[in-house]
Amino acid sequence: MPGGRLTQPERQQIALGLADGLAYAEIARRLDRPTSTITREVMRNGGPTAYRADLAHRATEHRAHRRRQAAPRGPQAPPQAHGRDAEAVREYEEMFTTVMMQSGMPKMMSRVMACLCLTDAGSLTASELVQRLEVSPASVSKAVAFLESQGMIRRERDERRRERYVVDDDVWYQSMMASARSTAHIVGIARQGVGVLGPRTPAGARLENIARFLDFVSESIARAAEQARDILHTKPETTPDGTAEPRSDLG
Repeated sequence: MPGGRLTQPERQQIALGLADGLAYAEIARRLDRPTSTITREVMRNGGPTAYRADLAHRATEHRAHRRRQAAPRGPQAPPQAHGRDAEAVREYEEMFTTVMMQSGMPKMMSRVMACLCLTDAGSLTASELVQRLEVSPASVSKAVAFLESQGMIRRERDERRRERYVVDDDVWYQSMMASARSTAHIVGIARQGVGVLGPRTPAGARLENIARFLDFVSESIARAAEQARDILHTKPETTPDGTAEPRSDLG
């Protein structure tokens, strides 16, 4: 990262830029920093609406102190596959986790979900999750039980009869369909309100408009999810040198 870690004055500039409605790229240009640096900084510290420079600076110092304390207790992070930068992967995992939390998912469930999504295999055992996340087995057990109940992961046995937790390729499709069903339920409730309040009253008309809007959104989400479902099963194309290259088309 050019110039090393973000300074407190730079974080104050980020906060001012967000308050002025500037895009991450513009804030990055003004600070002569990569856009990815600004994106990670904001997303791991409350997002664009809740970012506070002083809190972000203290949180960064706390994370650095915690890593220094943890370093002597165990080995260094294992080398990353495919020549990945271990520190960049760790920072991205933090950002991914933060985004999941901002969507409403509890912290430990978000950490487990991010960990599973960012593995090439898309699956880990309970002991592997405990080791990677440095948490107790009970915390992992509670998190995977929640994620399984939401249909976001599933369990399977590997060749050594170990139980593995798997992120299914269809998890995002199922999530979109669940969102569509939830929205459709609100539509039904809104239309009940129209009958109770009267369709020709201001309140009844408001509920009818809400119902029509959400009905359109719900149907659009479901239709788009069905049309795009195959994208989730697209495999990376292999280049002549044997490396995998993700497809950019939607066909």
